[in-house]
Amino acid sequence: MIYFPRPSGRRGFRRNTLKTAVHFGAGNIGRGFLGQLYFESGYRTVFVDVMEPVVEALRAHHGYPIDIVGDGAERILVGRVDAVNGRDLDAVAQVVAAADIASTAVGVNALPHIVPALARGLALRFGQGAAPLDIIVCENLIHAGSFLREKLRAQLPESCHAALDAQVGFVEASIGRMVPVMTGAQKEADPLLVCVEAFCELPVDRDAFRGPIPEIAHLKPISNFGAYVERKLFVHNMSHAATAYLGKLHGHEYIWQAIRDDKVRELVAAATAESCEALARRRGLDRAELEAHRLDLVRRYHNKALADQVERVARDPVRKLGPEDRIIGAAKQCVEAGVDPRYVALVAAAAMHYENPGDPGAVRVRGLYRAGGTGAVLEEVSHIDAGSPIVSWVADGEEQLRREGWIN
Repeated sequence: MIYFPRPSGRRGFRRNTLKTAVHFGAGNIGRGFLGQLYFESGYRTVFVDVMEPVVEALRAHHGYPIDIVGDGAERILVGRVDAVNGRDLDAVAQVVAAADIASTAVGVNALPHIVPALARGLALRFGQGAAPLDIIVCENLIHAGSFLREKLRAQLPESCHAALDAQVGFVEASIGRMVPVMTGAQKEADPLLVCVEAFCELPVDRDAFRGPIPEIAHLKPISNFGAYVERKLFVHNMSHAATAYLGKLHGHEYIWQAIRDDKVRELVAAATAESCEALARRRGLDRAELEAHRLDLVRRYHNKALADQVERVARDPVRKLGPEDRIIGAAKQCVEAGVDPRYVALVAAAAMHYENPGDPGAVRVRGLYRAGGTGAVLEEVSHIDAGSPIVSWVADGEEQLRREGWIN
């Protein structure tokens, strides 16, 4: 399967007339989102990844297909692609030193592992007197930009710290495009294929750029970006998790099945409405826009062609019940704003009843629950003390689930 012919001549990473984007992480978001945006914007993209089969396939084909599923289904062929192995620090440093833009989508746990190669590339870049480099940080973590900056600061010599602050922009992004896990059959047919929904928008922190804001398709620079990040976490991520945990309690396998269940959808809507009201009060976000966003998410969750599995969305309830994450974080902001988090707390209770023997996070949460109930989970996982009103709200939510037959 050769999507694009190999360029003639010796393969290398020297600069040419095209602008170059370096993206860390050749996974679903990297290939299925950032790669598409760079291609549509006329960039050449170099992926950095440690999965050698993927790296070699990208080197061999110089492109890959993206299937847009659902209404308006189409196939996009992304070209002008190359790749380097993330373990080859010198090779990564060379492409970073020559890049016009960089980005990451490796996952929160893997983010520290790209720091040595990225630091080496930045040091080389500083020594060459290159232009400022902006790094679009596409990680599901609040303050991901400052997190990555401080990891790099610890890796770089002190002589580079001033340049790091002045010449490198850590531009946080909010990833809203949904990309389901590929099936084994799909991967076997084409290991580079990515299936995604049609939604294609990349909001970024306007104020974090060090160089001119680049002309990249679907890029949406936003001021007051912190409020936008919270909207993503406490509306999109929270409602998605709510659909999964409540859907699991009703025996659904896919998100599209869960959201079409009237009882699930009613509770998801109630929890999301609480979180939207809190955001409007705390952050001054427009209530009509929040409501339109909520309804659009429900519409997107209906996309049967995504085949998004409940177990994928529900995975790792330890993280999703974390003290600042989508569920407990949403409950906290409700309390802060004077909104009773009755249904957000009910979602937390549903997450505590999520059963999946193959998910270590679910096993841990269920073990804590069996030992000490909701209070033990909230104390150990969510860092909520016994005197918090959230404890009572979660207990009430659990009682409602039991009374209505969701749990025993």
